[in-house]
Amino acid sequence: MKANVGGIDKAFRLIAGLGMIGAGVYFQNWWGAIGIIPIVTALFSFCPAYLPFGFSTCAAKTEEPKAE
Repeated sequence: MKANVGGIDKAFRLIAGLGMIGAGVYFQNWWGAIGIIPIVTALFSFCPAYLPFGFSTCAAKTEEPKAE
């Protein structure tokens, strides 16, 4: 798995996931369990939904030319 979730995206996913779980606890329903998905994608730095679109929020790495 190649990482496709960058730093800001990762922070947003963690906050959103915790918010979803918190809302589920507050409203006493199981829909809050969906908050696990953004937390897991943030922890693994990989989002399968980005694959079909070739989307990535990771910073692009530039390769420096090698000195010969």
